[in-house]
Amino acid sequence: MESLLEVAVGALISKDNPENNSISEKSICEAVPGEWRLLQPVWDLRIGYEEYVSSPLFPIVVSVSFYFACILPWMVFDLYGRHWNWIQRYKIQPKHPVTWEQVSRAMVLTFWNHILYILPVSIAQWVWTPSEVLPVLAPFLWDFCWHQFAALIVFDFEYFAWHAIHHRVRWLYRNVHALHHEYHSPSSWVTQYLHPWELISVGVFTTTSPWIFSAHFLTQISFMLLGILVSVEAHIGYDLPLMPHHWAPFWGGGIKHDMHHQRPRTNFEPFFNWWDRLLGTECPGQLAGGRRPKILEDYDARKKEEVRRRRAGKKIN
Repeated sequence: MESLLEVAVGALISKDNPENNSISEKSICEAVPGEWRLLQPVWDLRIGYEEYVSSPLFPIVVSVSFYFACILPWMVFDLYGRHWNWIQRYKIQPKHPVTWEQVSRAMVLTFWNHILYILPVSIAQWVWTPSEVLPVLAPFLWDFCWHQFAALIVFDFEYFAWHAIHHRVRWLYRNVHALHHEYHSPSSWVTQYLHPWELISVGVFTTTSPWIFSAHFLTQISFMLLGILVSVEAHIGYDLPLMPHHWAPFWGGGIKHDMHHQRPRTNFEPFFNWWDRLLGTECPGQLAGGRRPKILEDYDARKKEEVRRRRAGKKIN
């Protein structure tokens, strides 16, 4: 056994060693002494797996896995939980239940797109794209948050413009976007029931939006998952109490996009509602249980009056 003197000398040497001292004083939120980051413990989960995290395939594998993890529970609710009142009472279009025929058709196209387009792109990216250089430090929490919100605003505008153009130009609608509108009552599998051009466009918008702000790699991955989450939320066909549109007045969400599938010339924005509101294409949505709020009733009454006046004007002319 060591004597007390040996223990004391060893402790003194350890204390005087700057390297040992810096290591012992670092908290779990510091990869470098003095650089305190709240997200550092999350970012440090990569340690030991850098070869995989830095791989060009990492974002693709994570996003595809996360997408299917998001949509599968809602498929169960739609097909096997039709009598589960605890969830079905939140259905936006309860008179239009989801059928296996609808789900299977969407599944076939989704897998076909992944095999024919996503897989070759993944292989090309793996072969020609260099591995990501992973920084030691995590992003600051403020940067992590505002970069994602800003990227979401950019994506929202990009897809709003793309979406509106593909509705207004009849050739683009018939040959590209009409495929997505084969479903008037969407469900989770409809999220990626897309023409290849639309799938590629969405992928480019999602990938490049965080680049504008030179976002940290952790922020880029988080934004990618956030984009998947809110896209699925917009298509599941449920109006749950905690969904953002109930407490964020600038958020469109599931009820607005569900209405877009019913009335395709309205609600072009995927997430927010300010561009639709500014340009006059916003339409209020139905709520849980198919309930029509007063704002929707007023909207329909106003539109009917506008149609009546136009017809009356044509008769006079």
